[in-house]
Amino acid sequence: MTTPSQTVGPYLSLGLPWEDGPTVVPEGTPGAVWIRGVVTDGAGNPIPDALVETWQADPNGRFDHPDDPRGRVPGFRGFGRCPTEPDGSYGILTLVPGAVPGQDGRTQAPHIDVSVFGRGMLDRVVTRIYFPENTDANAADEVLRSVPEDRRHTLVAEKTEDGYRFDVRVQGEGETVFFDV
Repeated sequence: MTTPSQTVGPYLSLGLPWEDGPTVVPEGTPGAVWIRGVVTDGAGNPIPDALVETWQADPNGRFDHPDDPRGRVPGFRGFGRCPTEPDGSYGILTLVPGAVPGQDGRTQAPHIDVSVFGRGMLDRVVTRIYFPENTDANAADEVLRSVPEDRRHTLVAEKTEDGYRFDVRVQGEGETVFFDV
């Protein structure tokens, strides 16, 4: 006996967001920047019911986690969660991360890990946000170097007046690079 197929969601807006989820640091924190963007589908249409999660180090390259005993920046949570608006937009208020340890004693370029959940997606997609001012660090970053050169731009945010813009294209022409984790 076969069962009918089902799509996943839209359920994300029912239980996953929380009031201060988009604020990795409190508003008014010195040095805070907005990471804003739009999540779109393969046809370039906005996805109004996706969820964007971020996980990152603080400006000193430290994580707000018990496994990282190096200390932490007061008020810095390291984790953000923002549902998309009807126009597919999202915004996360955070601090630009510092470089973090990589494999074999190498350093990874400052980046933010991003997961995107959405209707019809059985699994999240995972990507990274790199910052355009870190040209040398980005060029040396082992993960970014593993991406074909003509697709790396999909992982580098664009500098804006109050922070950065990072759009996520889930599939199709100009698809954001996603990692199998």
